[in-house]
Amino acid sequence: MPDTPSAPVILGDEPGSFPHSVLAERHPAIIRQVREAFPYGPGQHRALDELLKSCTEGVIEPLPGDAVDRERWHAWGLDDHVGRSWFDVPWLWSESYFYRRLLDAVGHFGPGAWQGIDPFRPFKRAELDAPETDGELAALDALQDRPERERARALLHGSLWGNRADLGFRLSATGTEAAEPAPALVADDSEALWSLLPPSGMGALVLVADNAGRELVPDLLLIAHLLAEGRIGRAVLHVKPYPYYVSDATTADVVDALRRLVAAPGAAAGYGRLLWTAMADGRLTVRAHPFSCAPLPYADLPDDLRTDFAAATLTIVKGDLNYRRLVGDRLWPPTTPFDQVTAYFPGPVAALRTLKSDVITGLTPATEAALVAAEGRRWRTGGTHALIQVNASRHAQRK
Repeated sequence: MPDTPSAPVILGDEPGSFPHSVLAERHPAIIRQVREAFPYGPGQHRALDELLKSCTEGVIEPLPGDAVDRERWHAWGLDDHVGRSWFDVPWLWSESYFYRRLLDAVGHFGPGAWQGIDPFRPFKRAELDAPETDGELAALDALQDRPERERARALLHGSLWGNRADLGFRLSATGTEAAEPAPALVADDSEALWSLLPPSGMGALVLVADNAGRELVPDLLLIAHLLAEGRIGRAVLHVKPYPYYVSDATTADVVDALRRLVAAPGAAAGYGRLLWTAMADGRLTVRAHPFSCAPLPYADLPDDLRTDFAAATLTIVKGDLNYRRLVGDRLWPPTTPFDQVTAYFPGPVAALRTLKSDVITGLTPATEAALVAAEGRRWRTGGTHALIQVNASRHAQRK
């Protein structure tokens, strides 16, 4: 990240800190929920017990010798972390490796009868099928007679605040109401975002998805609107190649969400049919790149992804985890300019994120002061605040 002063990488070694609570409390809770969600056999129960003991009391262990992605994880730093406490390595790396080992424990990578089974699918499906989803989809009907600008704004904010449905976060979160006088939206570059996607612009959008279920649906609705109104001519939706962070979207989750839309009444079905057709004719493409599950910042993008993002009119990066990877999972001073920490990105980039971790950049001093005065540090992790941040400097250079 050129010309940007460094900040300490976030670890999970400080008792009482948010990262420490994730490693010490949330991960064991996830293991228990996964164990109870499926009729796993004795071997899987033993493996889950071993993972629980390892991640709370033990050290990081290597992948099995026959792991298909063993070399990839070695390239991602596994050799540097084996034998160390989960709490003493970068938090982003520790979290990511936990989910990789959880999939091993339940036999996701096989061979065997459980190969390819998503251990988080019951949680995702329960949320997607919840009555609240029906109400959210029905609300689309009231938008149809509104001016395009209003519909676009409503769908953008639906995509932004949909992150509240993050299932992993909900295991330990309480309350989602914004506190006053601190602003709910701590940064709002939405006008800059729309300037990159003008009507009849027919540009190319890349959307890096975060969660499945009731977050992925509004992401898809936003893409459908942009396609229908000619703000983009094509879109690429990046999802995870395998289950990750409980609720992160995979290709199977995209299919579930599209089926939910197509089967809904009213305007939702129209959006669903548009997206279904767009996938068939190539205007909407789903991509599941291995780097999407890497425990690394986007500053380490592989060349093929860098080329894809460089060619996009705009890349929208969704969610808290992707924000951490975009700006670097570090304790930046909150007023560190967003443009500086994303200067490496190969094209215009926008972040849509509700705040669920300590990482934050791009705030004004007045906004930071109001948040701290109202909530201490809680505003960083409570999911009650959100941001829309845009770095369009690469766009300016192209012109």
